[in-house]
Amino acid sequence: MAKDETKRLKPEFISEDTTAYQAWQAILEYQPNNPDYAATVVRSNRAEVEAAQLAEVQAKAAYDAARDNAVKAEWSFHNLILGVKDQVASQFGRDSNEYQALGLKKKSERKPPAHKTA
Repeated sequence: MAKDETKRLKPEFISEDTTAYQAWQAILEYQPNNPDYAATVVRSNRAEVEAAQLAEVQAKAAYDAARDNAVKAEWSFHNLILGVKDQVASQFGRDSNEYQALGLKKKSERKPPAHKTA
């Protein structure tokens, strides 16, 4: 049995299990002594695995689409705000309180460039 059933199985284990399941389907005389391993249980569990994997793929696709939509909206908003800052600068000037209210530094508060001496 598994050591830590909270971690994903390695892809090679899943591939081996799938191959074994496919080969098992050809065994017509399968009659286990333990009812926990009956053919109906195995088929039902395989159907659960396939349904869970399908749900995971669909959820990931939905997540990826939602993330793409969020990124697009964030960039659109960012570019819009950059334009707003330019409009405030052109309307009120780079030394205005309105310009400073947007989180920008007033032109008069900037240090003059220091000249280097040789």
